[in-house]
Amino acid sequence: QVQLVETGGGSVQSGGSLTLSCEASRLTYYYNTYCVSWFRQAPGKEREGVAASNVDGSTSYIDSVKGRFTVSRDNAKNTLYLQMNDLKPEDTATYVCAADPRARARCGCSGSRCFDVFTYWGQGTQVNVSS
Repeated sequence: QVQLVETGGGSVQSGGSLTLSCEASRLTYYYNTYCVSWFRQAPGKEREGVAASNVDGSTSYIDSVKGRFTVSRDNAKNTLYLQMNDLKPEDTATYVCAADPRARARCGCSGSRCFDVFTYWGQGTQVNVSS
């Protein structure tokens, strides 16, 4: 069973930065064959996609984080990253990563949504942004 472990969450003031990591283990296939994405869920709200990284190196984001967040992956380390700059209170949420080699065909984000049918999900890391 693939395991995903997120780290890097914390508390910052508005305008601050954080970098999240998501390390995968017990992979069935090489990491570079997985679509990997970041999602977040704030209390009382539905989960929303944030950013995606596909096997061809393409990345995509929801509109509200474009220009502030950067998703990247290190296939040699089986790790996905999310660099978050200029954080805002509305970014407060539990951030979760997801991975699936079968999601390659539809992997990505557009507008306010990301493809969200994934087999493997992490437990999440909390990000709190104060004003």
